[in-house]
Amino acid sequence: MELFGLSLIALLTIILTLSFDFVNGFHDSANSIATIVATRVLSPVKAVAMAAFFNFMGFTLGLEVAKRIGTGIIDTETAIEQGPILIMCAVAGAVVWDLITWWWGIPTSSSHALIGGLIGAGVAAVGTGIIVWSGTLRVLIFIAIAPAAGMVAALLLTVLVMRLLRRTNRTVVNKYFRRLQLFSSAFLSLTHGSNDAQKAMGIIALVILIDAGMAVPDELSVPFWIQISCLTAISLGTFFGGWRIVKTMASRITKLEPWQGFCAETGAAVMLFSTAKFGIPVSTTHTISGAIMGVGATKSLSAVRWGVGRKIVIAWILTIPASASIAGSLFLLLNALGL
Repeated sequence: MELFGLSLIALLTIILTLSFDFVNGFHDSANSIATIVATRVLSPVKAVAMAAFFNFMGFTLGLEVAKRIGTGIIDTETAIEQGPILIMCAVAGAVVWDLITWWWGIPTSSSHALIGGLIGAGVAAVGTGIIVWSGTLRVLIFIAIAPAAGMVAALLLTVLVMRLLRRTNRTVVNKYFRRLQLFSSAFLSLTHGSNDAQKAMGIIALVILIDAGMAVPDELSVPFWIQISCLTAISLGTFFGGWRIVKTMASRITKLEPWQGFCAETGAAVMLFSTAKFGIPVSTTHTISGAIMGVGATKSLSAVRWGVGRKIVIAWILTIPASASIAGSLFLLLNALGL
């Protein structure tokens, strides 16, 4: 059965991928708005509306991540042989893990959940030979680098601001940084949209090629309608918000003032912008979490609730194997049912 020139499985996979993008939006909305809500610069509703708009505008920063996620995790020629069912199971694994961690209020990475899903479904289908190790290892390395880089960038920026404004009244400082935080939060939302929405773009472009039985080029092309669809889905998800995770990010890691929120958001956004330009699919969640911890550490190590941070790190470590297990199990189940 075909509709719009696509098989039913391919069409369902595209719908599921857009659903993943929507879930990604409300799961990761905490990334963009946690600090600006924590410092009470904006109300949650206004913060989410602003984040949704700038998430949508993320396409202006390029499509390098979409190309990487579509061709750099699993071997595309092998994936073509399996058909769209492999990609559908991969995305389903990511969606299920995202929903589980959202319910628990744990800010995990939707990006790594998707990568885990691709690996799990691919290995269940044909074995470890389907994994593109160069691209996968780069992602695994940046699981450690992204939060550490976000932490260092935010920490250094915080120390710089403290030194430059050490003789300025704290009330005056926060008054001006309340305005500056609007720009830093918008920048973070822009880089979030650029980085995270692109992953779904790469998956949908890959599904269409697989369904048509076409070879996937090294330089994956992403049609404009896919870009707009994915950006709309993630923006709507952001607008509806993921308040359980916002609570964790905004208040449980450490307490922030407007100038500290600015430093955390700017440090994280610079890191995300840099990795997006090089096509590295890093985690927005990891990066901003590390940045918030870095800012908190400038006050004192005890200012950071490291117990909460430890739980977040454990969830980070579990994300790829957990989503891979879900996706792989689903593929084996559907295969046993003859689908």
